[in-house]
Amino acid sequence: MKKTDINLILSLLYMLWLSACENPGDAYTVLHRRADIYPDCRGAVIPYNIAPPNFLVREEGRSHLARIAVAGKDSFDVRFKSALNIPLRKWRNLLAENRGERLTITVFSRQSSGWVKYSPLALAIAAEPIDPYMAYRLIEPGYEAWGAMGIYQRRLENFEETPIMLNSLTDNNCMNCHSFCRHRPDRMLFHMRQKHAGTVFTDGGKAVKINTSASPEATAGVYPRWHPGGRYVAFSSNTTRQGFHTAHPNKIEVYDTKSDLFIYDVQTNTVFTDRLISSEDYFETFPEWSPDGLYLYFCSAAARAMPALYDSLRYGLLRIPFDPATGSFGKQADTLVSASATGKSVALPRVSPDNRYVVYCMSDYGTFPVWHRESDLYRLDLNDGRITRLDSINSAESESYHSWSSNGRWMVFGSRRLDGVFTRPYICYFDAEGNAHTPFLLPQQHPLHYDCSLKSYNIPEFISGKVEISPRELSAAARGEAMQATDRRRRP
Repeated sequence: MKKTDINLILSLLYMLWLSACENPGDAYTVLHRRADIYPDCRGAVIPYNIAPPNFLVREEGRSHLARIAVAGKDSFDVRFKSALNIPLRKWRNLLAENRGERLTITVFSRQSSGWVKYSPLALAIAAEPIDPYMAYRLIEPGYEAWGAMGIYQRRLENFEETPIMLNSLTDNNCMNCHSFCRHRPDRMLFHMRQKHAGTVFTDGGKAVKINTSASPEATAGVYPRWHPGGRYVAFSSNTTRQGFHTAHPNKIEVYDTKSDLFIYDVQTNTVFTDRLISSEDYFETFPEWSPDGLYLYFCSAAARAMPALYDSLRYGLLRIPFDPATGSFGKQADTLVSASATGKSVALPRVSPDNRYVVYCMSDYGTFPVWHRESDLYRLDLNDGRITRLDSINSAESESYHSWSSNGRWMVFGSRRLDGVFTRPYICYFDAEGNAHTPFLLPQQHPLHYDCSLKSYNIPEFISGKVEISPRELSAAARGEAMQATDRRRRP
């Protein structure tokens, strides 16, 4: 036998031995527990068009193997050291071909004594897709000043993140409260604060800056919500302050000393209001339209001396009829959730696309749930008036801003459950009966992405496609002169 043949045989034997070492085969010890993984996604319902939930295995092992399988038939293995990085193409194909099925990820660890097998973690693959993109603002969770910030968009089927707008293009000013009309990426707005103040609106490939402070006594719009018809935007106008506790679980208290609602008419560049949504006797805030555009929801509290009575300020949830043809409101606002009945304060109502449910934050008092550790998400059934605390998705830390997907089957919300400091985006599935299922953290390519990031994810919003207008085009509008809105406020 030639020397070259011997070397070839030895190489093949070595490769076979190495392969055997790197694969558990049937020689493993079964551990009747699940592997310690991070982030933990077990028990979640996931869309078939979501990026893979990569995780870190916090178990002893020189190497690991993840066996990803659906319905006991389709499967593939991924070998890794500590951080699982699931191949995108294999993941996408597996989920797309098995909608509505159950997926399992079984972890094997190669320890000094041999291979061990952990109990599989199970996920359900929903038949309904999630919107292809999500927008959010990345900012440090500070309160005295701000630094670099940006509004970004994330393609949800992979890990591609691109900027929509960066404050480095506008002299590092503050920008916030982006909002989209019916999840449309070509119809959005966001606010510019301090230098270059104004609200930037986009329509297709055009951008314009508007000054919605149409009179000297009026403040600019704060919390915006687009009417589904696209002609109107409901804004709150808030005079906001903040205070600090020395010994309290909630270190910061953000409060309003005054707040009202007004409507901006995109078509006529005018603003108007009504005494039922703008009163000196009440603080009105957090507007939200019904999907059919026939009602305006909002939060309201009896005006109090602030900050002296900050911990007794509680907002209820109200609704008032609206006629889009005339731009007029009904003669009465109805209370749907009473602050005096619940003993708590409502914030950020969001109506489901099927007009069946309102999901909102509720905390002990006040109007800024992100700084309230006790803030939880609740659901109001508009058919029977039942209120349910969504315990399946709440945590011991703050749950705050949330939004629905366009098909009403998914919700993203901000939560501080990881560390109590940074707000992270969690996604949960809502089934046809209105049940919220176990949430999962927005997947990232590396499992330690959130640990290495010093940014909070603010105002997560689903969008139906990519925002194509560039940051340079937006910054040109933002740096330009603002068009002045005309005041036609009605106060009968």
